Amino acid sequence: MSPASSRIEAEGQRRERERRCIVSHESESGANLVRFALSPDGVVTPDVAAKLPGRGAWVRADRASIEQAAKKGAFARAFKTQVKVPEGLADSVEALLARRCLDMLGMARRAGAIAAGATQVEAAIRSQPVPVLIEAADGAEEGRERLMSLHIGLWGRPPAAVGCFDAADLGVALGRERVIHACLLQERLAEAWAADIGRLAGFRALVPASWPTPWRSAGLGLGGAEAGSQVQSRGEQGDI
Repeated sequence: MSPASSRIEAEGQRRERERRCIVSHESESGANLVRFALSPDGVVTPDVAAKLPGRGAWVRADRASIEQAAKKGAFARAFKTQVKVPEGLADSVEALLARRCLDMLGMARRAGAIAAGATQVEAAIRSQPVPVLIEAADGAEEGRERLMSLHIGLWGRPPAAVGCFDAADLGVALGRERVIHACLLQERLAEAWAADIGRLAGFRALVPASWPTPWRSAGLGLGGAEAGSQVQSRGEQGDI
C-alpha cells in the first residue's frame, strides 16, 4: 500500500470507543460526533480530526446539535469553566468537514485511487462496480445520468453517490481547474472517506434533492464502529 493510501485510511479511521454527546447525553461512536477543544484563551474550537491536546467535548455531527450546544451553555457545563463560543460555530464545522473530505480526495489522487473526468470514470465503471461516484453539484444533468445509467446497466445497481461539492472545489482537490465527474476506485479508501462524508451529511445534503431517486438509493455505509479502529489519538486523553 502506498504512503498516500495508508494516510487516507488513517485519516478516515474513527474510534470504536463510544463518546457521550454533551447535548443528547447519549453515547455513540466517534464516527458520528465532532470533537471540540478549548483554545488557551477559552474559545470553543472545532477539532474535526480529533487531534488537539487537552480535554475535549463531543457533539453529534449535525447543525441542530451544535447550535443547541452553543445556545444552551452545554460547552461551559462540559468544560466546567467559562467559555467563548464563536458566532457561526456550526458553519465553521461544516467548512472544516468539507475541507477534510476534499483533502482526502487529494490523498486518494496521490494514491492512484480515484478516477477523474468522464472518460476515466466511464472506463472505471466498465471495468468493475465503483464504490462511490462523485458528481459536481453544478455539473450538467446529461453527463451524470449517463454514468449512473451505465453503472446500473452493467452491474444491476446504482453506486453510492455524492453530489455536494461544486466543480471548482473538486478541481482544487484533484489538481485540475474543474472536475465534474470522479469516482473512488478502492473499497477500503471509500469506506475511510465515507466516515467523514457521513459527518458532513449532518450539515448539507450529500445529493441534491432535485436529483433522481437512484442517486440516493445506495448508502455509503456511513459512520458506525465498523468504519473505525481501536487507535486513539493524543487528543482523546481526558475527553468528556
